[in-house]
Amino acid sequence: MCGRYSLTSPVDSVARLFGFDERPNLMARYNIAPTQDALIVRGGSQVDSSDSSEALHGVTVRWGLTPSWAKSLDDGVRMINARSETVRDKPAFRAAYGARRCLIPADGFYEWRKVGGGKQAYRIAMDGNSVFAFAGLWESWRAPSGADVETCAILTTEATPRLTPVHHRMPVILNPGDYAVWLNGSPEAAAPLMRPYESEALQAYPVGAAVGNVRNDGPELWAAAPEPRDDPPPPKQLDLL
Repeated sequence: MCGRYSLTSPVDSVARLFGFDERPNLMARYNIAPTQDALIVRGGSQVDSSDSSEALHGVTVRWGLTPSWAKSLDDGVRMINARSETVRDKPAFRAAYGARRCLIPADGFYEWRKVGGGKQAYRIAMDGNSVFAFAGLWESWRAPSGADVETCAILTTEATPRLTPVHHRMPVILNPGDYAVWLNGSPEAAAPLMRPYESEALQAYPVGAAVGNVRNDGPELWAAAPEPRDDPPPPKQLDLL
C-alpha cells in the first residue's frame, strides 16, 4: 500500500512538467497523509463532456476516495489505495476507473518494513528527488450541504523483486509516455499500465520514526537513519529498487 508520500517541488515547476495552467496554492509537503489535500492532474473532458480539447488541469482534492453513492465523506478514509488487480470490479472504484483516471504527482513515498517486533520506515524516491506520477482515480461526492467534494485514490500493484524486502506492494508509477493513455484511453488500453515500475532510478533508504506522525512535515524527515540490525538489511539504494 501507499499511506504517505511527498511533493516538495514549486507549483510552477510541477505545472510545467505536467502541462497544466492552474497554480493551486501548494506548499512543499514532506509527509502527505490520508484526508489531506493532494494535487491531481486530469483531462478537461472528465469534468465537462463538451470539452474536446486535450488540455490538462491541476487541482487539489482530498486523499481517500469517497464514491458518489457513499453515505459519508469519511468512507473514503479506508480507500486511499485501489488494488490494480481488482479496480475494474470493485463497486467503489470501477466507475472512476472507467471515466475518471488521473495523475498524482509525487517526488517520493514511504513504506514500512516489518523488523522484529516493530517497523522501520523507508523513503523511496527517484535519483535527484525528481517528480513522477502515480496512477490515480478521482471521484466527486455530494455533501448534505449540497457542496461537491472531490477525492482521490492511488493505484497499487505487486512490488518489484527489489522492493519486496521492504513491502510486498507498491504504488503504480507511470512512465511519462503513458500519461495520455492513462488519462484518455479506454479502460482496456489503460489496464496494461497498472504494472510494477522497474527502474534503477528508484532508491530506498531507512528514515526516522518521525514520519509516522502526520504532524511532522519538514525536510528533516528525509534524513537517512541507520539500517535496523535485528535481521539482515535489504540491499541498499540501487540494489534494492
